[in-house]
Amino acid sequence: MRAAGGEADEDRSGRFSSVLFVIVFCYFWIGISPFPSANDPDLLKAYGNTSNLINQLIVVAMSFVVLVAFLQHPARHLVLRAYVPLLVIFLWLLVTAGFSDSPATALRRIVYAGLVCMCSSAVLLLPRNSTHFARMMGWCMLFAVCLSLAGVVLLPQRAIHQASDALEQMLAGDWRGHFGHKNVAAAAMVYAVFFGLYVARSGFFKLGALLSVCAAVFLLNSGGKTSAAMLPAVLVAAWFFERIGPLRIVVVAGGLIVMNTILMSAAVSPSIQALLTSMGIDPTFTDRASIWELALSAVASRPFTGYGLQSFWQTDALVNGGKAASTWAVTAANAHNGYLDQLINGGVPLLVLMVIWLVFLPCHHASVALRRGHDMALTRLFIRVWLFSLFFSCLENPFFSNNGPIWFTMLLSVFGLRLQAYANLVKTPEARPAPVARGRLVAA
Repeated sequence: MRAAGGEADEDRSGRFSSVLFVIVFCYFWIGISPFPSANDPDLLKAYGNTSNLINQLIVVAMSFVVLVAFLQHPARHLVLRAYVPLLVIFLWLLVTAGFSDSPATALRRIVYAGLVCMCSSAVLLLPRNSTHFARMMGWCMLFAVCLSLAGVVLLPQRAIHQASDALEQMLAGDWRGHFGHKNVAAAAMVYAVFFGLYVARSGFFKLGALLSVCAAVFLLNSGGKTSAAMLPAVLVAAWFFERIGPLRIVVVAGGLIVMNTILMSAAVSPSIQALLTSMGIDPTFTDRASIWELALSAVASRPFTGYGLQSFWQTDALVNGGKAASTWAVTAANAHNGYLDQLINGGVPLLVLMVIWLVFLPCHHASVALRRGHDMALTRLFIRVWLFSLFFSCLENPFFSNNGPIWFTMLLSVFGLRLQAYANLVKTPEARPAPVARGRLVAA
């Protein structure tokens, strides 16, 4: 009787974890108001990732439930250890909030960002094993991608950028699906292709192939040229990354330094602009250069403390300040460069901490996971997502964009690589071995 009861409890626990996983995924990948009207000027404040009271309450409630499930998992200590560098980052953000024009607002955003990080890390522990993770992620992502495709057919005025949109009318014809902007949609589709390839390798070939094909079709029609070009480049880079051993961090960090140096130089150097023009490259990078120039001047004013988390762009002080008459960039939603925006959020210390957390540590964890050979398909998935996110962040700012799919999925890869690196270190009761204990699933 007790054995049967124990199995029933296991079944109920498994169903609860599955439902919770789907809820968290849908919140970040679909949101509470899909297909927002593009004629709402507030939509593009952060490509649809704006926060409001309802979102905050949902995240608080969801975080509480996820936390309860997380604290019962035998691998929880692995995730808790991953919070150490994150704790330092948030402590510094709390310090910088004091330099914000609105400390209370900055503090709320910091708390909200912390809850999102907690949800993203803990949700990886919900699936029973890697097969369960692949199946749930495959079906969830296929639903999200098909929802966007259905919107293109059934709600084209909401799922496709229109010439009548309140902002960025030049994007007319680009698919954005249920997302707020075509750039978010394009990046999400790249992630979906990566997950589709993983699902196909995990015993669900038809599901994974269908997901990859649908996502690729949407990507090609989204107008997201950067994401479309980066998809094959990252697949090659990930293959190369697996084989270069100790040079991994040199190649990744060096690539980010070179790319950001070129981009920032394009904002302030006429000679670099001329060189890029001669190569057939738009030296403004679709008018981002004006934003970068403004951002660099702002960093020069507060290089150490910054302006507080998400407390610079679209504030009254900036929009109504002295530079409003000289550049349109004061209306930008962010710096369109994740690394530059960290300098604005918290100065040089924050950028250094973020690079350590998002670049150096995942690179180390990936190297350990590759050396130990734990579920190579899953490790490869996280590496692809991580590499794409790092280089995508040179032209957009997904960091702490808490309501969309990009930051959430990037966090899955960062925490996932750590769990993959130490998957064989988990000891659990024989009655219910944890997926990580078997070395098959990291936090998945």
